[in-house]
Amino acid sequence: MSGFRPEAERRRRLVTRTLPISILAAGSFVAGLATGNDDELKAVTSFAKAWERSDYEAMGDQLTPEASSETPAAEFAEAYESSVATATLDVVDAGEPSIGRTADGQEAGILPLRLQTHVFGKISGEVALPLEDGLIAWDSHLVFPGLRQGETLNRRTRAPKRAAILAADGTPLAEGPAAARSSPLGVSATAIAGEVSTPKRAQAGLLASEGFPEGSLTGTSGLELAFNDRLDGRAGGQLLAVGGGDGKRVLADSEPVRGEPVRTTIDPDLQAAAVTALGSLFGGVAVLDAHDGAVKALAGIAFSAPQPPGSTFKLITTTAALDAGVVKLTDTFPVEQAAVLDGREVANANDEFCGGTFVESFAHSCNSVFAPLGVEVGADRLVAAAEKFGFNSQPALYDAEATAAVDPPASTIPETIGSDLDLGVSAIGQGEVLATPLQMASAAQTIAAGGMRSATSIVKGPKLGPAAEPVRVTSEETAAQLRQLMIEVVNNGTGLAGAIPGVQVAGKTGTAELGPAALEPGQELKPGDDPEQDLDAWFTAFAPASAPKLVAAALVVQAEGDGGEIAAPIVAQVLQAGLE
Repeated sequence: MSGFRPEAERRRRLVTRTLPISILAAGSFVAGLATGNDDELKAVTSFAKAWERSDYEAMGDQLTPEASSETPAAEFAEAYESSVATATLDVVDAGEPSIGRTADGQEAGILPLRLQTHVFGKISGEVALPLEDGLIAWDSHLVFPGLRQGETLNRRTRAPKRAAILAADGTPLAEGPAAARSSPLGVSATAIAGEVSTPKRAQAGLLASEGFPEGSLTGTSGLELAFNDRLDGRAGGQLLAVGGGDGKRVLADSEPVRGEPVRTTIDPDLQAAAVTALGSLFGGVAVLDAHDGAVKALAGIAFSAPQPPGSTFKLITTTAALDAGVVKLTDTFPVEQAAVLDGREVANANDEFCGGTFVESFAHSCNSVFAPLGVEVGADRLVAAAEKFGFNSQPALYDAEATAAVDPPASTIPETIGSDLDLGVSAIGQGEVLATPLQMASAAQTIAAGGMRSATSIVKGPKLGPAAEPVRVTSEETAAQLRQLMIEVVNNGTGLAGAIPGVQVAGKTGTAELGPAALEPGQELKPGDDPEQDLDAWFTAFAPASAPKLVAAALVVQAEGDGGEIAAPIVAQVLQAGLE
């Protein structure tokens, strides 16, 4: 029936068995006890058990015909639902009923109740259910203990002060009242803290059920949304009996309880650097601790809008290929412009000739090598490797409740990949493969940590953080080989712009082609035309390469150039700021 502990339940039973006698001795409204017949006691008991489980239809079955006629089933249920909402009622725990008589001499079922409410705490009381012919002659004041004939339930509540969201060093990312949140970090903090604003309909309903006054604001994005309940605290106020001869009577009251702050893993300097480096570009930046995966900064659409990751996905393809033994770093490949799969060409960027050793092919991101390599790896192994890296799972940023509130999208790869062409395209991070900067930063962190992937927690404390345990994605040997390959990308390959003076960076570029760019007004494509493609530019890296401290990934949507040209300098700027 209730959530009370067994010891408390036993004591409650002893009390409720003696309660009618105590009330009689005290001269309460019960004028005398009656043994009552079995039908009457059965009706009250059935009514009580149904009340505990909010089964208003079963409660209505115990009413007299006259009461049922005066209060139709829908109206009866609405009366109880209204009392639940007004009182913020969570649990109804009914004691043992007895048969007695009210002060005016009418036979009644005396039902002791212990109620647990969200706002007003525990409320104990009784309702006297009038009986006629073994059934309950119900009246509307019986929806809540303490109400008298002609009275209705109402409340007057107020919201507590909203708690702060803090950076790792205690700097506020958001503080102050709900209507005027602020941070000394300005817009850099807003990018991670999110917003407090007018709630959507579902949120407004939830706030009302928790006793917040009408018009209360709530977290609508970011950490303000993820940990809204914790930050909001608990409303307080008065539960009122309204009407009758006494005007308003206070049935219960409580003080508001201020929310609890949320301390994050965010580094204020890195957060500012990430926001500054991204600037006005549409995209995202994610920065992680290389050792434990903790989030140091998030800017833009770092985890909210998965896009084709392009050749950054070759980190996953290479891991699968090395682990399966289908490629070695010393293997060589033809220098070609394209690979042919299922009769279709998969071209290198800008139709360049590309190949040589596997190290060179990785450094220059040769699609002509990696598309056939994906076919050789096979769909099952490629998908399994991607899922070990975290694809097809929601990002592990915070606990399950916060994750459900924000519902961040997963980075994805189809679980079944049919044709060789689809497999080859997936192996180079296009087709139906989608990822976020956070996901690709996590992939680089896995390599930096010797093949062990950590949860990308953004909050401190085991109660608020994700429950995910570290995952062994690949061996230390394979991770060391990938580190070597990523160093070559920055030193001699497509990632030259990701280099930092005095620090060795290990990285991988990516450029996803998303189809023809928008045509100018009046422009038409003719047969044989090769239209310009819309591009997403990517870069993911860690540094220093030999003893990694930070990982960063950047995405620029509809970029003016490729990943090495557009995204790599953003990551280099952020890493340099964090390592200075």
